[in-house]
Amino acid sequence: MTDGGNRGFDLARLLAERGAERYDLHTRHLNHQLPRMLHTLGFDKVYERAEGAYFWDADGDDYLDMLAGFGVMGLGRHHPVVRRALHDVLDARLADLTRFDCQPLPGLLAERLLAHSPHLDRVFFGNSGTEAVETALKFARYATGKPRVLYCDHAFHGLTTGSLSVNGERGFRDGFAPLLPDTAVPLGDLDALRRELKRGDVAALVVEPIQGKGVHAAPPGYLRAAQELLHRYKALLIADEVQTGLGRTGDFYAYQHEEGVEPDLVCVAKALSGGYVPVGATLGKDWIFRKVYSSMDRVLVHSASFGSNAQAMAAGLAVLAVMEDEEITANARRTGDLLRERLAALVDRYELLHEVRGRGLMIGIEFGRPSSLKLRSRWTMLQAARKGLFAQMVVVPLLQKHRILTQVSGDHLEVIKLIPPLIIGDAEVDRFVTAFTSVMDDAHSGGGLMWDFGRTLVRQAMAHR
Repeated sequence: MTDGGNRGFDLARLLAERGAERYDLHTRHLNHQLPRMLHTLGFDKVYERAEGAYFWDADGDDYLDMLAGFGVMGLGRHHPVVRRALHDVLDARLADLTRFDCQPLPGLLAERLLAHSPHLDRVFFGNSGTEAVETALKFARYATGKPRVLYCDHAFHGLTTGSLSVNGERGFRDGFAPLLPDTAVPLGDLDALRRELKRGDVAALVVEPIQGKGVHAAPPGYLRAAQELLHRYKALLIADEVQTGLGRTGDFYAYQHEEGVEPDLVCVAKALSGGYVPVGATLGKDWIFRKVYSSMDRVLVHSASFGSNAQAMAAGLAVLAVMEDEEITANARRTGDLLRERLAALVDRYELLHEVRGRGLMIGIEFGRPSSLKLRSRWTMLQAARKGLFAQMVVVPLLQKHRILTQVSGDHLEVIKLIPPLIIGDAEVDRFVTAFTSVMDDAHSGGGLMWDFGRTLVRQAMAHR
């Protein structure tokens, strides 16, 4: 209770009074490099509200979101069904997280997830994608009695210590050793996988069916063949579907594009949250769970303080209901095919555009060395300073000039990754392709603000060296 002199906590008033300090507050109290980076790129926007696949600034201008919060906003922002579910679960005042009862929502969400996951039997709920991977690593090592986990070059599975141990990007790993025993193998290289398995100490291979870094899909037949090899040597297949799962690639899971693939453990997160409440899930075969939780003494051998909380479970149930009712996976397949085909048709038109690849609404746009002398000299200048600068040169005008938010697919990569909300349609495809064509026209003209910005990036890269 509050009296007339104490107005208590008022979120709207706090944001109205202090919201303009957002970048300064972050600089003083959080990761100080983030606002510095945003200021440098001109990404330091002030978004006032969001809905679906769009943001709006204080002037009322809309921005098309082709990033979806790194894949979290699969249904876009503030989907009314998810919002209503969260209001309902708060209003229900459930006896949540007592630790000594079994609430219905976790079981109901597990049941619904498993209905989309043939050959899997049980679910562990945590709080994030990296925690889902951590769970899979622990379960695989315990179930097999082996210590080593294989991963693929250029993989990204998270940034906590266990998942960092199977992260294929050195920039994330440097300075955090020692990590878990691990070995990288090239994606698609069955001979390398076989050599490691013959050593007899491998618990599992963890793999993204489509790698987020660079948007590289596993070669056709690789996952099925890898699964057969792993099982021959009593090791497990872990499919990391944190970004690719829940309809992103045009199937519920990306591994389902390949017939006969039945992972032993599957990690999901991101879109399952509805964009509101962090949640991660590790799905696995019954025998693995029974081995980990082998007795009542081991009932809490792996748990999470906020795992299975009512808000996250309600959000997940609402997300799956929307996916089914609104045929979200089919929309991702249809719209993704349309966007990819229209972008691929531009490859022959622009010499700086090398390849368009991906599945569903996970698309990689790769740039490469041009053939003409004038453009080649500019390209060489950028590459000498830092690989990846050209892709950044494309991302910036897409936002500044066309109000479209995108991302570079990884450090030192000339690839833009598109992972928009799965609800986008023809209008958003038209808007992006029109804007991208305009940016490519400018890039190939050899002048203008785009190349001026490129020179700025070169100066910054050289100064950093």
